[in-house]
Amino acid sequence: MITIIDYKSGNLRSISNGFKKLNCDVEITDDVEKIANAKHLVLPGVGAFGTAMKNIEPFKDVIYEHVEEDKPFLGICLGQQVLMSSSEETENVKGLDLFKGDVKLLPPGRKIPHMGWNKLHVINQDNPILKGIDGEFFYFVHSYHVVPDDEEIIAATCDYGFDVVAALSRNNLFSTQFHPEKSGKPGLKILKNFINLEVK
Repeated sequence: MITIIDYKSGNLRSISNGFKKLNCDVEITDDVEKIANAKHLVLPGVGAFGTAMKNIEPFKDVIYEHVEEDKPFLGICLGQQVLMSSSEETENVKGLDLFKGDVKLLPPGRKIPHMGWNKLHVINQDNPILKGIDGEFFYFVHSYHVVPDDEEIIAATCDYGFDVVAALSRNNLFSTQFHPEKSGKPGLKILKNFINLEVK
């Protein structure tokens, strides 16, 4: 069972349908008790950082507990950005701080938003969620990008005139800037890898 957190800031049906294509049971919920009991949690995200953090407030404790217990967790797009410490998009609003670092506006000279297909470069070939992935194209749509303090947690990048951090990873905590559910077979492969992660 994949549990998707409904915090009113994500394209919930899209990611749910991605998992359903893999014949996986999916539950979209804002029930804190159900989220607390979930084995695999997904945090999608569309919209602004500040609004997302306001909406996440009721779920922060169960998210922290889930990650602390090292159960599989996946943040997608804005769901990756809110895992960081802070964002230029909404100053004076703290992120979840699960990954140390900031979210910054894409640099001048690039078309904003970064929208469309881009080739993924996997840095850590042993990363379980990116197993069997490298060089495939994934769908991006974002104006901000994550800049982690520790480069060791960068799992993948893509080229947008500079290396955009496309995925982060630490233990069973994963995130992607791209949308796997909108990225065809390679994206479904990532979702399948997430489903297959064992719960300790």
